Amino acid sequence: MKQLLEKAKWAGRKMALVDLAGINSVLLDLAAETRVQVPGILEANQRDLDLMEKSNPMYDRLLLNESRINSICESIETIAALPFPQSKLIQEIKRPNGLVIKKVSVPFGVIGVIYEARPNVSFDVFALCFKSGSACILKGGTDAYQTNSFIVSVLRKVLERNGFLADTVQLMPPGRECTEALLNAVGYVDLIIPRGSQGLITSVRNQSKIPVIETGIGVCHIYVDKDVDLSLAEKIITNSKTRRVSVCNAMECLLVHRSHLKDLPGLCRGLADHNVRIFLEQDAQKALLESYPRDLLSELIPEEHFGREFLDYKLALRIVDSIEEAVEHISAYGSKHSECIASTLPQSIEFFQASVDAACVYSNAATSFTDGGEFGFGAEIGISTQKLHARGPMALPELTSYKWIIEGNGQTRS
Repeated sequence: MKQLLEKAKWAGRKMALVDLAGINSVLLDLAAETRVQVPGILEANQRDLDLMEKSNPMYDRLLLNESRINSICESIETIAALPFPQSKLIQEIKRPNGLVIKKVSVPFGVIGVIYEARPNVSFDVFALCFKSGSACILKGGTDAYQTNSFIVSVLRKVLERNGFLADTVQLMPPGRECTEALLNAVGYVDLIIPRGSQGLITSVRNQSKIPVIETGIGVCHIYVDKDVDLSLAEKIITNSKTRRVSVCNAMECLLVHRSHLKDLPGLCRGLADHNVRIFLEQDAQKALLESYPRDLLSELIPEEHFGREFLDYKLALRIVDSIEEAVEHISAYGSKHSECIASTLPQSIEFFQASVDAACVYSNAATSFTDGGEFGFGAEIGISTQKLHARGPMALPELTSYKWIIEGNGQTRS
């Protein structure tokens, strides 16, 4: 473990001197090599999939196919085309004594990322860390170890072929002791980023001696205001819930103004098409009995269903009497990830945007857009729900720190 950490630290130091052209050539070569290696990636992925039940919500996160791998390659190519985030002049100050003080972006050095069964993260993390000038240590879950091992072998092959240190990317073995070693690697690792369940994130935050950027779970809400385009609302409700239920930007709770009780059949039409189980109160259940499959309607138990990330075709539905009540509900149960209002009233939208404390606040658009690729970042290393340093989709700019460069010509201080 110590050797692995020392090699990553050395590779991180060497990365600070690499030019942009060299970095971009590696990323473009990686995209091309990944397309060649599709059969091997899928074979390794199938070995991991064979050990997981298809009913497990994590199965979809673990699954790779040709379409998803092609999207990964396109993402890598997008990252290669983005501006170089390091050595960027952020601020310049010229003092009366002649000193020139510059604030310049710099790489972190070595970034450790701990994540669960999402092997695409291995590509995303490497590409973003590499483009930002940092080495990375990957600690994926046991569920995806075969896939991650093959992916990292491809990454290291491309690095060596282009004259870079293979140790610029490291994959830690499975096991809790390796995680503990990473979280205690003071002097070797500059930043830890956890991606996964609330349990994983909490554990990393509580144990790490390294600075942590939290990427929180997604308990996302849509509030349907009293003044609303119902067809628009139905469209974004369906997409937010059913596009991919296993991702953190999926809606988990629907809040509907009481004036729309009679409109619930239309609002939930798309959910019924996807067999979404709805946990709801009696008055809402009565409004849906004639139009929604009865076996998919269940009693709402607030302490079980509010604030829950289902990661499944399940949804909590609550009727509220005002926008203020909706905001209070989100404040009590949201995870500060992504929240949305469907409304045609500018005053309601402005109130919601100002009042809701979340990394991403939407009006009249699906929460499924909370994604680095959709924001134009190529990919993201995670969705930060905290307020220090980074918030929302974290990409290249968030993977740099800064230092002050002071230029003088003999000045001394009295």
